[in-house]
Amino acid sequence: MPETIATDGVKIAYDAFGRRDGEPLVLIQGLGLDSRGWTLQRMVLGRHFRCYAIDNRGVGRSGRPPGPYDLSQMARDVISVMDAEGHARAHVLGASMGGIIAQILAVQHPARVRGLVLACTACQHHPWRRELLAEWADAVREHGMSALSDDALRWMIGPRFRRRFGLWLNVLAHIVLSSPPEPFIAQVEAVLAEPDEKRFELRGVRVPTLIVTGSQDALTPVGDAEELAELIPGSELCLLSGAAHGLMVESPNAFNAIVVEFLLRHPDGAWAVDDDDLREPGEAASA
Repeated sequence: MPETIATDGVKIAYDAFGRRDGEPLVLIQGLGLDSRGWTLQRMVLGRHFRCYAIDNRGVGRSGRPPGPYDLSQMARDVISVMDAEGHARAHVLGASMGGIIAQILAVQHPARVRGLVLACTACQHHPWRRELLAEWADAVREHGMSALSDDALRWMIGPRFRRRFGLWLNVLAHIVLSSPPEPFIAQVEAVLAEPDEKRFELRGVRVPTLIVTGSQDALTPVGDAEELAELIPGSELCLLSGAAHGLMVESPNAFNAIVVEFLLRHPDGAWAVDDDDLREPGEAASA
């Protein structure tokens, strides 16, 4: 598994796969998950793109520095991987926390992003979600990762998937629960530390953007995806019926097809949007 060194000296590991002549596509997972969380995307995405699935700091084979973590630094970790592979620009696919990191990349490093896919994610934290994530961190701090085994997975995976695909549920649970508690807590705290006001910077995003969410996602409900679509000019919103927060494993065929179709439709990162899409809310449309 290749690795590089981040700007602050932390080792960042990643899995490289797919077409060597394909456009680069960076994959960023969510809380507690590493590159294995993209297992059901490997074959399809790799058929079209040169993929780099990153182990965020704290998980997988990446370094596990003591907290606090910072999502802007984690975005720079992605840039370090791109630099190590010689890519000035890449498509970026982020899920959940990885979707927040992807948003930061598009805002703070716009020249490095070719296309953007935001899956099961949000741009601000409602009070109930802040309280929930803080409760998870407190439970892990007191009882270890096993404290997540029931409550967290109910938020992550829809009831239909739990009934039909117990094997993949066990695989995901093993990935998360086998990690040490300290990095998971540091990741949660990094998510909670990200200011909600930064969401307004998304109005300046100028790359093709796809937002994907599941109709049964309880952790980042449809309203979060709709807010992202309203803030990012020209973005496209896709709803996967019946899927919950773990939509990449619950509806892999539909998810993979949507992502591939969108990115192939924007091969060079060309961004086209009507002037009216750039209006501030409430501003009159042009004649």
